[in-house]
Amino acid sequence: MLWGAASVVAVGFLVALEIAARHYGMPGPITVQAREVVLAPQSGTVLYAAMTLMLVVLTWRQRFLAVGAAVAIDLVFWLVRWALGAQMMFGNGALIVTLGCAVIALTRRTGRERALLLKGVALALLLVAGRKTGYTWLMITSQTRPQVLDQYVAAADHALGNPSWVAGRIVEATGSLGHHVLDWVYIQLAVGAVVVALYQLRNVAADRAFPAHHLVRTFLVIGLLGPGIYMIFPVVGPIFAYGADGGHFALANLWPHTPPPVGTPGPMPFDDFTPRNCMPSLHTAWATTIFIHSRKAPRALRYLGTFWLIATLGATLGFGFHYGADIVAGVVFTLTIEAGMRAQARGWDRRATLLVCHGTAVFTGLLLAYRFLSLPMAHYPWLFGPLVLLALASVIYGYVRTTRLWDRAPAPEVRLPGQRREPQPELV
Repeated sequence: MLWGAASVVAVGFLVALEIAARHYGMPGPITVQAREVVLAPQSGTVLYAAMTLMLVVLTWRQRFLAVGAAVAIDLVFWLVRWALGAQMMFGNGALIVTLGCAVIALTRRTGRERALLLKGVALALLLVAGRKTGYTWLMITSQTRPQVLDQYVAAADHALGNPSWVAGRIVEATGSLGHHVLDWVYIQLAVGAVVVALYQLRNVAADRAFPAHHLVRTFLVIGLLGPGIYMIFPVVGPIFAYGADGGHFALANLWPHTPPPVGTPGPMPFDDFTPRNCMPSLHTAWATTIFIHSRKAPRALRYLGTFWLIATLGATLGFGFHYGADIVAGVVFTLTIEAGMRAQARGWDRRATLLVCHGTAVFTGLLLAYRFLSLPMAHYPWLFGPLVLLALASVIYGYVRTTRLWDRAPAPEVRLPGQRREPQPELV
C-alpha cells in the first residue's frame, strides 16, 4: 500500500509539472523522458546508474543479460546515429531494458517476485524522473520569480566571511586540474550516490526485500521538497548576481576578487532563464547524504563519501554557484529530512520528534534571519557569525547523538491488536 500510494503521488506530481511546463511553452519531465527512449538522452551516465540500481533485485545471470542487452541496444543506436550524422549519446539501451523489466514484472511475475521487481524498476525510474523534474522545476523558478533575493543573502554572508569569494580565489589558484576535478564531482553527483546505494542494497537479491532505510529514499525526498524552497526564497548565486555570468542583470562584476559592499539590500530583477536554485544548496544536501550513508560502509566508501562532500562544497562555493549561507541551510535541511526518514523507517519516538522539530525550527530561523536580519548580520559579523555556526552545530550534535542512541536501542514496535510480529530488514 505504501509503494502504491507513493507511486500515485509521484505520477500526479509528474503530471502537474508536465502541465506547468506546457503552460510556459516547454516540454515537461514526462515528454523529455519519453523522447529518450529513441532520441539522444541528456545524460547516459544517469540512465545506466538508474538501471544499475534496478539490478539489485536480479540474480547474477539476469544482471549479465540485462547489461548485455542494454549495451547491444546502445551499439545499434550508436551505429544508426553515426550513419545519419545525428547527435551521439548513449543510454537508450539502459532505459529500454529498465522499461522492459517493468513489462516482464507485469506479464511474467506474480506475487512477491512481481512486487520486488516493480520496486526495483520504480527505484530506477524515480532516480531518472527526479533529474527531469529538477530541470522542470528550475525552469519554473526562472519564469515565475522575476525578482531574486541575492542582496539579502550576500549581506548575511558577511557574517560568515564571504566564503564563496574565498573559495573562488582558491579554485582559481589551483588551475585547470582543480577546476576539472571539482567540475566532474559536481556534475556526476549521482555516480557517488549510486556507489553508496549499491553497497546498502547489496543483499536485496538474496533477502528478496529492501532494507527499511537507504540513501535513495532521502535523495528523493530532498529533491521533492528542495525546489519548493526555491519558490519561497529565489536566489541565483554569486557568479550571476555579482559576476560576469549575470550579464547586464548583475549588480557588478565583483566575484571572486572583491566582496560585495554592505548596502541596503532589496529584491532585484533578473532574467527569465537563470534558475533560482541556491537556497538551500541541494548539491550540498545530496553530498551530505552520501557522506552520512557511507559512515557504516567499508573504509574505501567512507573515504569516497568524505571526498565527495569536500569536493562538492569546494565546487558549490568555488564556482560561485552558492553563498556560504546556502551551505549552512543545506546541511540543516538534510539532517532534518534524514532524521525524519530514519524515524519513519524504525518508528517514531520522542527523540525523533524533538530532533525533526529542532531542525525545522533552525532551518526556518535561518531563512528568516537571511531575509529580515541580513543588514545586522553584515554589520555585526562577530555576533551573528558564531550564532549561525552554533545553530548548525546544534543540529549536527542532535543528529549524531540521537542516531547513536537509536543504534544502541531497539526500534520501537508499533502493532495493531492481533497483528503478528514479522522480522524487519536491518536498517542500513
